[in-house]
Amino acid sequence: MAQPKGTVVLAYSGGLDTSCILVWLKEQGYNVVAYLANIGQKEDFEAARKKALALGAKKVYIEDISREFVEEFIWPAVQANALYEDRYLLGTALARPCIARKLVEIAQREGAQYVAHGATGKGNDQVRFELTCYSLCPKIKVVAPWRLPEFYQRFPGRRELMEYAKKHGIPVPVTPQTPWSMDENLMHISYEAGILENPKVIDHGRPASVAATGLRASRVPVKVTNAGDGATRCSALELFVYLNDIAGKHGVGRIDIVENRFVGMKSRGIYETPAGTILYHAHLDIEAFTMDREVRKIKQGLAVKFSELVYNGFWHSPECEFLRECIGRSQEAVVGTVRLSVFKGQVYILGRESPRSLYNEELVSMNVQGDYEPADATGFININSLRLKEYHRLQSKVTVKQDE
Repeated sequence: MAQPKGTVVLAYSGGLDTSCILVWLKEQGYNVVAYLANIGQKEDFEAARKKALALGAKKVYIEDISREFVEEFIWPAVQANALYEDRYLLGTALARPCIARKLVEIAQREGAQYVAHGATGKGNDQVRFELTCYSLCPKIKVVAPWRLPEFYQRFPGRRELMEYAKKHGIPVPVTPQTPWSMDENLMHISYEAGILENPKVIDHGRPASVAATGLRASRVPVKVTNAGDGATRCSALELFVYLNDIAGKHGVGRIDIVENRFVGMKSRGIYETPAGTILYHAHLDIEAFTMDREVRKIKQGLAVKFSELVYNGFWHSPECEFLRECIGRSQEAVVGTVRLSVFKGQVYILGRESPRSLYNEELVSMNVQGDYEPADATGFININSLRLKEYHRLQSKVTVKQDE
């Protein structure tokens, strides 16, 4: 029997990996407290609680952090128009610091010196979990079994893990395993690994139809109204869940990409982010309608950096905190309503209005001169063409000289 090592709080999912890790940690001499985050996934939480206790967990925490996930993590990403490598809406990357924050809180509540997780040694999640833990509790110690030789050499594959589960009475699925790994939260569902590791394998999507919605925003989304039946949702969590339902039925937000992991390798993932995709397009539209051109250029650059930081696990870094403050400041005039529809997986903007609009109908009209003198454009063009004329004049001289 191993020497007692103290208490460890395990980020527990109820699946095969973390169930085996729970038993393995007990073998190593730890008292295990299991923590399961309710972050919007479809899960039998009570069954997971009973399973963890049956496997020897000293205590089980099941924490509903869905509302704070939306308000404190998803909303800043919507404000930023955050996209990693131009396509990924960061569903998993946003969830990890939210989950890990509560993990640290429970460890402190329990007086635990250790936290543990089931993230693999090749992925991004190990970085995201641990950077959050070290940021919020610098003295915490992390146990990462999939990086410990004594663990991954003992369990080089799924077969060994299944044999261990059978030996220790750990319930395992009786149905065939899905040919990929799936992770779900309120923001998205991701599919990776298994047959999807071959980038040529085609994953078929779901059918789509049509709906229309009105979304009102005041720095963050505050109200959604279905134009068909008049149904309205106002709280952050209800609004997001409702948009997930509407957009998910119509196949919105499904992508198949190869991305660059922070640890240095490329990976293929299939993501479904229905509500996040609607909000991305709606916010992008109302922001362009209300934000000064030059401010928006700067803000777009900040959004790229913000997305990289979130993806790489630096949510609690000083630079990411600074960016969130800057991006939040840019949103003060982003107020208005966007009318949109979804059809066959696409989001279409139908119209928008805002009391802070910078759109001047009279100024832009082809039928009214407004407060604009067309003759002034001549000087504007002349000044801007000066640099181009000089550049090409020099190029002509160089070409002639080379031809001589």
